Amino acid sequence: MTKKLSEMTIEELWQLFPIILKKHNPHYKEWYEEEKNNLLSIIDQKFIERINHIGSTSVKNLIAKPTIDILLEITKDCDTSHLTKILKENNWILMSEEHDKGLNLVFNKGYTPNGFAKKVFHLHIRHLSDWNELYFRDYLIDHPEIAKDYGKLKLNLQKKYEHNRDDYTNAKTDFILKYTEKAREKYTKRY
Repeated sequence: MTKKLSEMTIEELWQLFPIILKKHNPHYKEWYEEEKNNLLSIIDQKFIERINHIGSTSVKNLIAKPTIDILLEITKDCDTSHLTKILKENNWILMSEEHDKGLNLVFNKGYTPNGFAKKVFHLHIRHLSDWNELYFRDYLIDHPEIAKDYGKLKLNLQKKYEHNRDDYTNAKTDFILKYTEKAREKYTKRY
């Protein structure tokens, strides 16, 4: 009998969901738009400030984990308990929740007890701000040579951290911060 995801240890989850990198799929944008429309149909739009496609799948020609990252920024008066209930009813799994340093809810969709579904999503819910992910995305779009370097870095790290998502993510941090800082200088107060 297959275990439920909620019954698995972090090590079991990392084995089931390794770091997989693929060439850019032209359908990523379309998948983002479909899921954005799904979210707009289930969430009261008066609580939505902004929705963005972020992460590597939002950058054309960038090698990426085939996961669509969505940043949903909500109003301060949005009832996050109710929002969480609605998302869970629509097949989203709450993966992490933080309120201490500001709102940060992360939901996943497309993770099954048998591995990844065809379409995988991460939904990051926060309050409106000028998030680093937006600047980094824009910088990579505007600088394909830096995006290519980022892809090479990710390929090297994938070999080392295929079954450790935390270390894979942490190993990319210096690169991301370096170019996010450049992006903030270039696109001052864009968001």
